[in-house]
Amino acid sequence: MLESMTPAERVAFILHDVFCHPFAEVAEIVGRTPAACRQLASSARRRVRAAQPSATPAAQPARVVRDFKRAWEAKDIAALIRLLDPDATATGDGGGLAVTFSRPIEGGEQIAHAWAELAHRRTDDMALLERTVNGQPGLVAEQDGAVVTVFAFQVTGDRIKHIWVIRNPEKLRTWTTGAGAP
Repeated sequence: MLESMTPAERVAFILHDVFCHPFAEVAEIVGRTPAACRQLASSARRRVRAAQPSATPAAQPARVVRDFKRAWEAKDIAALIRLLDPDATATGDGGGLAVTFSRPIEGGEQIAHAWAELAHRRTDDMALLERTVNGQPGLVAEQDGAVVTVFAFQVTGDRIKHIWVIRNPEKLRTWTTGAGAP
């Protein structure tokens, strides 16, 4: 789906919709006006919607994310692998301000093992909550009541194709100020 976008659409979409950069910042990066970047992101969103299979019921992504959460909490690698597309990718954004993986994790099995390792590191004061993230089912990790990580998912059919992990405190500000999900 991303390959169907122009390079400028892809950059505008990912920087704004996934990593929550304002259009003014995106404009500086791509060398266009903020209005042009808004148009690029809008065009990219249309491509995303058009690429999504219409046969997937609206409740399906929520069920997949819920099952993923349960398998993650249970440290059930086999269940995680079943829920992840074999070619799935996970990307992290700590913005240099929070620890996350430095390179994308590629492959469902590799992601399952990484998430099982994260489950082993989870502390008792951390809660994993089902929330709407960018209009889709997602997960939010709270520690001592503060949002520390937001997980956005791309679900295709009955499998997770992509996970975005946002840990950058600047991008989590809307979650921690009570303004709600971006």
